[in-house]
Amino acid sequence: MPETDRERRVIDEVTKGLIIGGSVRDATDGRTFGVEDPSTGELLCDVADASPEDGMAALDAAAAAQPAWAATAPRERGEILRRAFELVTERADEIALLMTLEMGKPLAESKAEITYAAEFFRWFSEEAVRIAGEWKVNATGSGRVLVMRQPIGPCLLITPWNFPLAMGTRKIGPAVAAGCTMVIKPAGLTPLTILKLADILAEAGLPDGVLNVVTTSSTGKVMEPLIRDGRIRKLSFTGSTEVGRKLIEQSAEQVLKTSMELGGNAPFVVCADADVDEAVQGAMLAKMRNIGEACTAANRFYVHADVAEEFTKKLTERMGDMKIGRGTEEGVEVGPLVEADQRDKVAELVDDAVQKGATVRTGGQVPSGAGYFYPPTVLADVPTSARLAKEEIFGPVAPIFTFTEDDDAVRAANDTEFGLVSYLYTKDLSRAIRLSERLEAGMVGLNQGMVSNAGAPFGGWKQSGLGREGGSVGIEEYLEIKYVAMNVG
Repeated sequence: MPETDRERRVIDEVTKGLIIGGSVRDATDGRTFGVEDPSTGELLCDVADASPEDGMAALDAAAAAQPAWAATAPRERGEILRRAFELVTERADEIALLMTLEMGKPLAESKAEITYAAEFFRWFSEEAVRIAGEWKVNATGSGRVLVMRQPIGPCLLITPWNFPLAMGTRKIGPAVAAGCTMVIKPAGLTPLTILKLADILAEAGLPDGVLNVVTTSSTGKVMEPLIRDGRIRKLSFTGSTEVGRKLIEQSAEQVLKTSMELGGNAPFVVCADADVDEAVQGAMLAKMRNIGEACTAANRFYVHADVAEEFTKKLTERMGDMKIGRGTEEGVEVGPLVEADQRDKVAELVDDAVQKGATVRTGGQVPSGAGYFYPPTVLADVPTSARLAKEEIFGPVAPIFTFTEDDDAVRAANDTEFGLVSYLYTKDLSRAIRLSERLEAGMVGLNQGMVSNAGAPFGGWKQSGLGREGGSVGIEEYLEIKYVAMNVG
């Protein structure tokens, strides 16, 4: 249960039902599911548990609203997003508390996510009026070529639990700007933040039926009929590669346009000439942002042998000094992992590495007490046979490997099915360009530990996904191109 009056008020004020066609309703069979506080394991509240029929009702509402919404003036769509940006910014404190309660991250991190998330609304409010076309004389001179971009139609958006606000705004922002209606299914672990966001968008003037929210504990049963229906024309998913593959397969039946932001296994390469203090600072950002529960989190640290001990020592000191506790408590830097299964997986990966010869420099043990906590952990002498050399950790664990030649570092960094982001620290410009070009990833953090930016294209190579979110290309994912051939004689 919430522990203070303010916590109770924030939880009480959130919509707990399905939002369909502008109305809040219970699930058709009256079922609900619980939302936990991961710092205590206790129940925060219950929310509606949608059935397949409820999911189809949400699609009905989105399809019905699509023609009028597509015809809405771009400026009007942009102004709604701008107002939503301002409201989210104004209410950052209460949204941050809500997010911390259901997801576990410290309040400071929740506020940072809100700043980042709101930027997608501001960015796409400005993109709404910049959807461009083309007009030119054809090659023979007898005709004209007209190219226009139009809304793709109703979209299905499936968001994860680790960044419950930002992953919503990163999808909703361009869909609204482009003129698309939506059905959004937030993660069952963290549905409250999206429900809060939907209320804010309605207050900002988003018409009924444009955004429909379906909360459910049976994602596959509720979402698959929508994907196969034919009226959904775009699917955007952020989550695991395993689930992404299944969704792509389902999407093939209707040949849906898909955006997939999937798993990661980010390498963090520290060259011999790197500024070690800056590299450690970047490592703290790349590893410990969101308690390590991020697809962009540094997963494998490849450090040149000449600086490996200095880097390991300084990183160990920084991570070992971090304060662990409930995210609402003052000074806490590391909250709980989101659920017991997630904590157990992290512990299992660490135990496997230790059994195979890794040395624990700090952390490495599940603490006693309530909540799903795992301490910041640094592992040295990690063998390449350890599972965490291949598997995404999704927790506060930094395994350190060493190298002596740049070619070996690049080869190891690229030795994964994933290719979302790579991090590289070097003071040599030529090496920076050369290695950045060779790293197989959709994004590279060069001498910085964070790549997320609403104005830049976010996405990966290989099995880390399809398409891009954010930047000037982000809205293209929600638009269809139409070419009109004109005979003018």
